[in-house]
Amino acid sequence: MAKLPGETKSTILNLLGQLAELIDEAAATESGIAEQFGETEITISTLDDLQNVRERLRNSYTRLCRLFLQVSESQPIAPAAVLDLLYLSIEEGQANLDAGDASIREAKTDLDLL
Repeated sequence: MAKLPGETKSTILNLLGQLAELIDEAAATESGIAEQFGETEITISTLDDLQNVRERLRNSYTRLCRLFLQVSESQPIAPAAVLDLLYLSIEEGQANLDAGDASIREAKTDLDLL
C-alpha cells in the first residue's frame, strides 16, 4: 500500500461509516414518509429530495472507496493525481454528508417526523 498518514486512513474509514449510516437514514426517512403519508403533492418533492440525497451520498461513498483501493494497490507510491483526487473526494464526501444530514433533518421537520 502506498503510505498514507494514519490520520488520513482514519478519516477515510470514519467518513465511509458516516456516509453509510446517512444513506441508511435517508432511505429509512424516505420509506417512513411513503408509508405514513403516501405519494401526495406535498410529499413528492420531499421524497425526490431524499432520493437525490441518497444518490449523492452513494456517489461519494463509491468514489472514496475506489480511490482508497487504488491508492492501496499503488506501489511503491500512489500517483500524485490519484492522491489529489482522494483528498478532494474526502472534502466532497464531508460536504455531501453535512448537506445530506441537513436535508434529512429538514424533511423530518417539515413533516413533523422528529
